[in-house]
Amino acid sequence: MPNHSARTRSLQTNGFPPKSRVLVTGACGSVGSALVRRLLDEGHTVCAFDQNEDGLFRLEQELEDGGGRLRLFLGNVRDEDRLIRAMDGVSIVFHCAALKHVSFSEYNPFEAMQTNVVGTNNVIRAAIAKDVSRVILTSSDKAVNPTSTMGATKLLGERLFVAANHHAGSHKTRFACVRFGNVLNSNGSVLHIFRRQLGNDLPLTITSSKMTRFFISMAQAVDLVLDSAARMVGGEIFVLSMGSCDIISLARAVNGSRPFRINEIGLKPGEKVYEDLVTEDEAPRTVRDGNTYVILPSTIDMMPDAVRKSYVIYEKLPRLTAPIRSDKDLLTQKQIASVLRLAGLTE
Repeated sequence: MPNHSARTRSLQTNGFPPKSRVLVTGACGSVGSALVRRLLDEGHTVCAFDQNEDGLFRLEQELEDGGGRLRLFLGNVRDEDRLIRAMDGVSIVFHCAALKHVSFSEYNPFEAMQTNVVGTNNVIRAAIAKDVSRVILTSSDKAVNPTSTMGATKLLGERLFVAANHHAGSHKTRFACVRFGNVLNSNGSVLHIFRRQLGNDLPLTITSSKMTRFFISMAQAVDLVLDSAARMVGGEIFVLSMGSCDIISLARAVNGSRPFRINEIGLKPGEKVYEDLVTEDEAPRTVRDGNTYVILPSTIDMMPDAVRKSYVIYEKLPRLTAPIRSDKDLLTQKQIASVLRLAGLTE
């Protein structure tokens, strides 16, 4: 079973100045706002970038202006000029802004492309223009062997970020990605849905009893992002070794000993029965470093000399011999309950 204990990461303990200026796109989202809070706690000046005016206002109120170190930028990643202005003096960018709901993206594919692909390319162009040091894209396991529009756009986002290291030219900017499973208790997550339905004595809505998913806690997601930013060379995709479970077992863990009913409605457009973390093609170039998998790019030979030579740090690490799927090595009921308890998600 993977180690699910929270391990607090810090940029300032990994070579970054304790008072860096950092930009977070999608700062009002679940992961984005958690990152903003952690970075402020570490003493950084945080530029919170989001198109949600009300969300930025609430973030400011909740954080009490971040001790004077919170900067609010109202803007959309589709606007490159606004990103360039927001990145002035910034050392690190965490790109969390995205359209993430599978069904909405199926109905609005062009909008998903505009935000998740064009918007991501705008972040790349702005970061290079402002000579930002490091840029991290938060991606999803839905980018792996995608069957949905959202997954396809996140895959393209990953490819754009890896390739950005090829054409940064004389600029110091380096790009890398992190790949999450389902973030427990994030906005719109299955835990929110289950708890609302249980609270109203409704049957739990699932699309398939055979469905399996990878799960990661919010603390683990933030730790992975910060750790990846601190250690990246350029072009890697960082993936936590996380547990997976079937949806019925998760429902039982959430509900405890109380009886509950299930309403199975069938797969939604673009939805998969199981997810992948690492593909068959990626496995031979994926190394394991402790509790983290690092997917090395297939285009290392195209990287700048300084980046290519730095990949020596991965040479002696063990490599995967098979892809990673959510329907293999499932967590037991007891292990799922332990994951929820460690994440502070039990009642």
